[in-house]
Amino acid sequence: MKRTIIHIDEEKCNGCGACAAACHEGATSMVDGKAKLLRDDYCDGLGNCLPVCPTGAITFEEREAAAYDEAAVQAHMAFAAAPQHTGGCPGSRMRQFDRRAEAPAAAAPVQEETSQLRQWPVQIKLVPLRAPYFDGAKLLVAADCAAYAYASFHRDFIRGRITLVGCPKLDGVDYSEKLTEILKQNDIQSVTVVRMEVPCCGGLELAVKNALQASGKMIPWQVVTLSVDGKILD
Repeated sequence: MKRTIIHIDEEKCNGCGACAAACHEGATSMVDGKAKLLRDDYCDGLGNCLPVCPTGAITFEEREAAAYDEAAVQAHMAFAAAPQHTGGCPGSRMRQFDRRAEAPAAAAPVQEETSQLRQWPVQIKLVPLRAPYFDGAKLLVAADCAAYAYASFHRDFIRGRITLVGCPKLDGVDYSEKLTEILKQNDIQSVTVVRMEVPCCGGLELAVKNALQASGKMIPWQVVTLSVDGKILD
């Protein structure tokens, strides 16, 4: 059948991932650093992705395409959110760490750097929607490159927060729906987003912004941007 559907100009695409984050049907994803329409029948033709594209790489076109299949979309999104992402790996088992017991004595002459991570897992795709460590938590949502770029990441950002990390460019999923449920189902006190200066990290910031709006809660939040050489830009 001939119908209106999105078209992605790869020449204009800068790989920011904003379209993938905005698509509620999971029709677009990041492949080799570029936005791709995964399947015609996943695209409803409404174009939620158009206004978020910073380069104008997405437009409408009328062409032969499979009809929008809502059942296929629901199955696709259910699969993306299902526990099979953990592969049954024991390493994804939920754990919580009490860092208070590891605080150095006040009289210690030298303070040795120690991990400030308070829970496991940390990947957005793997964390449960509800967990004891979310109750009253200050949430850190960080680009997974950030800890490598910023030398004091544990001390300045992870300490005192529950940490979630991801990369919208490489994961190719819409974090906003899962983050929305985490915010809705738990008593989150604040959200800090730490992203890199590169355009693709905009997808992470957008996902958090969308989740905050969709949660219906007034939760204070801030965004910290890091340069690729490890400096705080804002």
